[in-house]
Amino acid sequence: MEPSDFISGDPLAGRRGYLLDIDGLAERLGVTDRFVRRLVAERRIPFLKIGKYVRFDPVEIDRWVEERRVPLL
Repeated sequence: MEPSDFISGDPLAGRRGYLLDIDGLAERLGVTDRFVRRLVAERRIPFLKIGKYVRFDPVEIDRWVEERRVPLL
């Protein structure tokens, strides 16, 4: 996010319109759309509901992935 994004007073201004759908997230993670839907149904992944649509914030997904990283032994 650029510092200029905060000029408008809206910290989300730089990210607006950049949400992933189920297929986009599945492709990004290298999994099936069925697996993503299961994660949503079990509430194991951060998501947004916009009406009837499920969307994912890439920044939150990156954070979620990092939290699940298994450290090397």
